[in-house]
Amino acid sequence: MLLLASTLVGPVSRAEIIRIDGSGLAGKVVKPAHAPRRGMSKARVVKQFGPPSERTAPVGNPPISSWKYPGFRVYFERDRVIHAVKE
Repeated sequence: MLLLASTLVGPVSRAEIIRIDGSGLAGKVVKPAHAPRRGMSKARVVKQFGPPSERTAPVGNPPISSWKYPGFRVYFERDRVIHAVKE
């Protein structure tokens, strides 16, 4: 029976978990009127908000990076905004 159960289990999936700044994002999401909206490109963020004061290098797969602005930080997956959080 144990042998049969082990053959019915499908392939195992793996995921990479990245902690950002040692804390979760819950309760810190900035309203879209005050920060870039999800899905915006990096070029559009620079056009609308100017250059960031700080940039972090991409980490992980998919690559996640962030840009710091006064009062908030923007997180990108590749070239697109995934979150903007209060600092």
